[in-house]
Amino acid sequence: MTHPGPDHALHPFSSQPSRPDFRWPGGTKLAVYLLLHLEHTEITPPADSHRDPRFRGAFFSGSPDWTGYTQRDYGNRIGAWRILNLLDALHLPASVAVNLMAAERHPELIAACRERGYEPVAHGISASRMTTSRLTETEEAAGIASVRDALAKIWPGATGWLGQDHGATAATTRLLAEAGFTYGLDWANDDEPYLHASGLLALPPPAEWDDVQTLHLRRVPVTRWPALVAEALDRLLAEPRGGRVLGLGIHPWLFGAPHRIRYLAESLSDLARRTDLHLATAGQLAAEARAALR
Repeated sequence: MTHPGPDHALHPFSSQPSRPDFRWPGGTKLAVYLLLHLEHTEITPPADSHRDPRFRGAFFSGSPDWTGYTQRDYGNRIGAWRILNLLDALHLPASVAVNLMAAERHPELIAACRERGYEPVAHGISASRMTTSRLTETEEAAGIASVRDALAKIWPGATGWLGQDHGATAATTRLLAEAGFTYGLDWANDDEPYLHASGLLALPPPAEWDDVQTLHLRRVPVTRWPALVAEALDRLLAEPRGGRVLGLGIHPWLFGAPHRIRYLAESLSDLARRTDLHLATAGQLAAEARAALR
């Protein structure tokens, strides 16, 4: 027999009209955060690792994966610095989804982000190791703890988690809460934050406004990006409800390329000009949302 709501017990079903309305600090209805990705892809991942199957064809050279490695290496060597300069010019805050291998291999980027006051978000071990149900619960818990502890020694302050390619199991939200994380960025089923049964806060991830999802995988022309973001902002601001969140996912290997950076600049410049948004880091929004949802 079919029951109303989801086919899992991770959180109860909650349709929009049944929820209390709330406003972000300053009385704004819409909050925005920027999520910069710092990622390392292994040339030869462990044999038992799993990678998102969407990355295939011309953008995957098997194992060893020279194509995937060199794409992300471009982002870490070149593209990230273009984006950092852009964020500096616009005085915008950022959260940084950083996987452990990138943090270990790029102290220069970690230092640059820390100096700017950016916030780290734990993003697994590497871009070539996706969490799947092939892991036992013990293995998954150990992996989460190892990333948490090792990243804290390099760049303390990560209170949130983003699964590599949003990989998760039925135990992930509970294991993250047990490991001390307060929010996650893997549930794209809402425009507003909500609480999982574990107490972990689900903050809406970039999803449709992630450059890899939109430009690379769905092949939306990059020229459409500024209008896509502006249309989403305008619609969310026009609707009566508050508590809305829109995140922008920015990968240096993609948006840091010289022929794409202008479109990111156009979009972020529009954000910086608006006075009806609450611009903050993902961690700040998660803390504010948790206080509002009590």
